[in-house]
Amino acid sequence: MKQKNLKELAAAIAELTSPAEVVEFLRGILTPKELLEIPQRLQIVKMLKQGVPQRQISGELKVGIATVTRGSKELQKGRFRNV
Repeated sequence: MKQKNLKELAAAIAELTSPAEVVEFLRGILTPKELLEIPQRLQIVKMLKQGVPQRQISGELKVGIATVTRGSKELQKGRFRNV
């Protein structure tokens, strides 16, 4: 069931046609905290791909090293190729 829900969410996002629509959609389904945390995770991935050290990312973005390490592990799994 959870996998089906995730696929439905992905399909709903894929149907959106502009960044403004995506922002409005996300504001409707995410909490204010999630709206801060999720984009921050994207920045973590981008910085990791640029070769920025994990501790530097942690300090600059004011996130725990475990959060940065999680992003690094996901990159090692081959995720975020399109980011």
